[in-house]
Parts: sequence; structure tokens; C-alpha cells
Amino acid sequence: MKKIYFMFLTPLFLYSQNLEELVNLSINNKMVNASQQSLDSIKDEYKSIQSGYLPSLDVGATYATTNEETASVPKDSTKTYATLSYELYDGGKKYDTYDSYESTIKSSEESLQSLKNDISLNVINYYYNYLSYVSQKEAKLKEIEQLDSQLTRLSRFLSVGTTTQDEVEKIISSLENSKVTLQEIELSIITILHNLEYITGQKVSIDMGSTIKEVQDDIKSDSRFDLKSMEYSLDSKLSTANAQKSGYLPTITLDNTYTVYDRNYDGNYSNSPDEQNILSANLKWNIFSFGETKYKYESKFKDYLSSKSKYEYEKNKADVDLQLAIKSYEISKLKIKSSQANLKAATTAYEIIKTKYENGLVDNVSYLTSLSEKFSALSQLKTSQNDLEIKKAKIAYYSGKKLEEYIKW
Repeated sequence: MKKIYFMFLTPLFLYSQNLEELVNLSINNKMVNASQQSLDSIKDEYKSIQSGYLPSLDVGATYATTNEETASVPKDSTKTYATLSYELYDGGKKYDTYDSYESTIKSSEESLQSLKNDISLNVINYYYNYLSYVSQKEAKLKEIEQLDSQLTRLSRFLSVGTTTQDEVEKIISSLENSKVTLQEIELSIITILHNLEYITGQKVSIDMGSTIKEVQDDIKSDSRFDLKSMEYSLDSKLSTANAQKSGYLPTITLDNTYTVYDRNYDGNYSNSPDEQNILSANLKWNIFSFGETKYKYESKFKDYLSSKSKYEYEKNKADVDLQLAIKSYEISKLKIKSSQANLKAATTAYEIIKTKYENGLVDNVSYLTSLSEKFSALSQLKTSQNDLEIKKAKIAYYSGKKLEEYIKW
């Protein structure tokens, strides 16, 4: 039996990380890296858009030949040109587009931090749930040890006829049930470790001792990263909608084309200029498009209004989430006091019942009940303490703090 338990325990000490290390590994995993690459892609796209509004230079060349030469069409000709173009005015679309991209980048940055916080909260939950299961396992092992001892004792009594077979069978039943519960606890521990390995991308084990700092000031839900991301996304969508209004206004472009001609006449025709420079200012104004611009704007603006409604809903929900987290934290502190009192009472009651049972004053049902209550109280206290750490993390999460900064070791 002890060898089996040792096999379960051995892997836990091979690769050991505290909570801070687990969180740091998790917030640099492939999912976070993918989001970072997506953010970098948007930044590069913005640079491309900015470059598109700068003057552009095009060069080209043309060669032509004909079988019938005229005064305007030489036998062979080559034309080389360079054109410099610049959009002087686009109805304000450029600046709205800039605003949209800048807001999108800020939204993506906040979304990236929100993802890190979501992952951190999951890891914190796994960490303290793991510790709770470990405490349950320790309590169950002690219970099994006590039951093994009592089974040995009753077996001796049975052999001399001072107890009955049904008393022994009750102890055996309780012992087997406890072993099954132990295996279920082991499965929960292994499941958490596998989940952490999936998140971190490597083999993990867990060091005990990490705690969460309490949030002392600035407890406001509107500073949450996901809400900030939604705010910037709203700004981006509004700018995108406003950019559609540029369709009502004219565009003005400047062009300068310099051309060099090389003409080869077989006949005696007069030569055209060998080079030419043309500077032009161009105005284009779409004065009628069957409502195309109107519908484009209305579509984008309605998308903005839809997102705004979702944001307001999430903002109100965030306020409720924070208040519930604070209330839950206060209840968790009360649970610890209650668990401490319960453990003290259960331990005292167990010692009394154990003495009476060993002296034949109570039956094994009373003894088993008292034993179960004692170890249940011990496990509950540790679970309550771990739950308090989770509640502190949730307050930090719902008030928009970086969870990795609130881990103590």
C-alpha cells in the first residue's frame, strides 16, 4: 500500500514550480504569442496605410514600331517617363483611417493583456484547487491509516471472540470506500497537472507556499483590460463610420509627369520635343451614387451602436462581478474562522469517542462518524484557506490589475 502511494507522490517532486513561475510560463504560451503576432500584424498594416498617403513615384517605358510611318507616328519610338503623385485632400478620410487604426492597436494591446489575465486567473484556480485536493488526499491517507489500524485491532478481537464479524465488515467497507475516494482525488490532481501542462507547454509540478496580495486601493471595474479593449474598439468603429462620410466630399490630387522621347523617322519629318514635363492638379467629386455613401456610413455607424450597447451591458455586468467578488471574499474569511472552530471541535470530539470506542463504551459506527468528521474538518479548513486566495485573485482580476504582479512567494 505504501509503495503505491509513493508512486503517486514521486512525480510531484521531479519538476517543481511555484505559482509565480507557473503564471509566467502560461502568459508566454503559444496562444499569447499568436495574439502578439496578430497585434504586430495590425501595426505593420497601419504602417502600410500611412505609407499609402505619402507621395508615390512611378516609372515606366514604352517601345513602339510601325510599318507605316507618318508625321505623328515614327518608324520606331521609345518613351520613358516618371510620374510623381500626391493626394492632397481626400475629404478627411485619411485622418479618420489613422484614428481607426490607432484605436484598433490600443484595443488589441488591451485585449492581449486581458488574455494574459484570463490565463493567469485559470492558473491560479488550478494552483489552489490542486492544493485543496492535496490536503484532501493527506486527510484521506490519515483516515485510511486509522482504519487500517482499527481493522487490525478488530481482527484480533474477532479471533478471540470479543467482537462480531459484522463489526469487522463495517470497517472493511469504510476502508474500501476511502480507497476509492482517494483514487478520485488522485485523478483530480492528475487532471489539474495535465491542464497546467497544456497551458504552460511543459511538464509541471507544484510548490506550495504562494499567496495572493490583497488589492488595497483603486478597486474599480472600469479599469479592466477587456473593458478598455472594448472602449478602444468603439473608438475605432466610430472613426471607420466617419471615414465613410468622405464620399460626400471631393478629392484633390497633384501629378507631375516627366517624359523623355526617342523617335526614329525614316522620312524627313520634323522632330517633336525630346522631353516634356506636365504638372497637373486634379479634382474629382462624386456628386451622385444612388445613396452608396449614405448606406456605407449608416452600416458602419449601426455596427458602432451595436458594439456600444454590448459595451454598456458588459460594463454594468463588470460592476456586479466586482461587488460579488468582494462579498465572496468577505464570506471566505468567515468560512476560515468557522472551519477553524469546526476542526477544534471535531478533534476534541474524536479523541473522546476514540477513547470510549477502545474501551467498548461506543460502537464502531460512532467511531467512524467521529473519524470522518475530524478529517473532513481538517480538509475543509485548508480548502477554505485556498479558496480565500482565489477570491483575492478575483478581486484583483475584476478591478483590472495585472495578476502576475499580485503573486507573493
